[in-house]
Amino acid sequence: MRHKTRGIVLKHTNYSETSVVAQIFTEKFGLQSYIVNGARRPRAKIGTVLLQPLFLLDMVVSYNERGTLHRIAEARQLPAFQTIPYDVYKRAVLLFLNEMLYKSLRQQATDEPLFDYIFNAVSWLDSAEKMPPDFHLYFLVKLSKFLGFHPAPPKPGCVFFDLKDGVFCQTLPGHPFALQHPHTTHFASLLSCSMEQLPSLRIPLADRRFLLERIIDFYRLHIDSLGEIKSHAILEEVLG
Repeated sequence: MRHKTRGIVLKHTNYSETSVVAQIFTEKFGLQSYIVNGARRPRAKIGTVLLQPLFLLDMVVSYNERGTLHRIAEARQLPAFQTIPYDVYKRAVLLFLNEMLYKSLRQQATDEPLFDYIFNAVSWLDSAEKMPPDFHLYFLVKLSKFLGFHPAPPKPGCVFFDLKDGVFCQTLPGHPFALQHPHTTHFASLLSCSMEQLPSLRIPLADRRFLLERIIDFYRLHIDSLGEIKSHAILEEVLG
């Protein structure tokens, strides 16, 4: 049976000389694997050009709840990116976020609020005239809400943040997984910030790099088998 659904591409791997298997987070069915026959041919109806990291797709797919490998009957990029393919900074951020998502959504079931958040955030990034330098930090902090470990807002006098327990606290925890001033302040700003306010947020470069490392630690502490994140080193090199 065929169904219409939107999808967010996470990864594709070669399956045969001309075919690939694509992992796509769909609006209707969650994370699914699709075999795309002939995708590596020059004039493929659904080619690998459509299956790039975090491409947003409008699809017609087959779905069998007993199967693990499905097929795509039709696919088009919607909305088509206007700036991301031509902006080295946006591309680097997208590749990093794609790796984080791919390693965080390994067994993700249908979750329309999570899908909408990712879809809308990627669309917003493409439409932004200039990428806010803290976008990737903002994206990950807000994403944690949909993954089930979003911290509660800070309370007065709580100047530390415990990455293991996910709470702001008044005393420094007895382990190394914690934030303190000024990083707690920046982290709290990311929590309270809206996407529209993001361009006005200004976290110093050194603090942004430190926060990125700690936010990745935050994810490792709350997602089993997250593993090594390789693309953030490239991201830091590109962003400076």
